[in-house]
Amino acid sequence: MSRPTPAQIAYGSATVVLSTLAMLLLSQTRSGPGVALIACVALALGLLVAVTVPMPRVFARRVTGRLPQRPAAPAEARMSQHSLR
Repeated sequence: MSRPTPAQIAYGSATVVLSTLAMLLLSQTRSGPGVALIACVALALGLLVAVTVPMPRVFARRVTGRLPQRPAAPAEARMSQHSLR
């Protein structure tokens, strides 16, 4: 598994902090198990956000060794090109 980018760390951390605060304020829970459950849900949500942040093209090339594939040219454009053979 590749190392997380700074953007992934920032988005994941911000999601954990903000979602924890929002859930604690909205639920108004004061019990220990309730707070623990909210913390676990916030961590899972932060992990989900961090994993779904797209990697930049330069980082993707370093990890895979090649750039992501672009769609091929339409058949009409390829047919109009002359062959050297």
